[in-house]
Amino acid sequence: MADFSVADVKKLREMTGAGMMDAKKALSEAGGDIEAAVDALRAKGLATAQKKSSRTAAEGLVGVAVTGTKGVAVEVNSETDFVAKNDKFQDFVRKTTAVALALGTDDVEALKAAAYPDGGTVGDKLTDNVATIGENQQIRRIKTVSVGSGAIVSYMHNAAAEGLGKIGVLVALESDLSADVLEPFGKQIAMHIASMFPMALSADGLDADVIERERKIAQEKAAESGKPAEVQAKMVDGAIAKFAKENALLSQMFVMDNKSSVEAVVAKFAKDNGGSVKLADYARFQLGEGIEKEETDFAAEVAAAVKG
Repeated sequence: MADFSVADVKKLREMTGAGMMDAKKALSEAGGDIEAAVDALRAKGLATAQKKSSRTAAEGLVGVAVTGTKGVAVEVNSETDFVAKNDKFQDFVRKTTAVALALGTDDVEALKAAAYPDGGTVGDKLTDNVATIGENQQIRRIKTVSVGSGAIVSYMHNAAAEGLGKIGVLVALESDLSADVLEPFGKQIAMHIASMFPMALSADGLDADVIERERKIAQEKAAESGKPAEVQAKMVDGAIAKFAKENALLSQMFVMDNKSSVEAVVAKFAKDNGGSVKLADYARFQLGEGIEKEETDFAAEVAAAVKG
């Protein structure tokens, strides 16, 4: 019996662009494991890197808020986009984001325990929303960014309302320049981040597990070339260097001109404006990024608790 379904084959094809028979064969050899099948197809040159947006499964909203030199991004999930358009849900996300900004922590449990503006705690209000709106919801993640001096610039792509939408970005610019000078430049950097999916600020910040996965794929490709071991080693190192360059924000080619790295663009901006500017940090939250539909355990537990 096959360890995968027609839907799995369709999903794999959408994720990789591979042909029907190649997708079926990869799934069969991987025992139905879609992630392993993606890697196998990539190693054989039959697929590009997995689309970063292909794993987006949750609905809800991302909220961003900034005050002075501190900003926060919060993701709150719901089951359907219909609820994300609900005024009550939007009000909850907006107020919860404001609470997170004042709290200054990335701990979801601490946020849920914090006082909610309308009384009770954020967690109490979340539970109440599940009961009254009639749909599972969860606060998924938070990221706070700050600088000693300079500006935090926010950008919302596909905004549903002020500070709420599908992709929220924060850019932390450490600088001796004024916020009004930094703001338009920060918006350009934020738009780049929204469209180019950086995985880390610099190559050093890339996840070790991700690098290891890319290395294994590169090693399989190199082995298939039949070239000497020392040549294969150079091929692998080159592939990893290319991956790091394309996925670390500072080394990415700036989307506005595709000629200079983001790091070089920041340096030029600083020079042109006679000040010091450092891209110190960033946050990019895309709704549902990196989770699958079945990953709704917490929301299901809340709903069960509400029902008694």
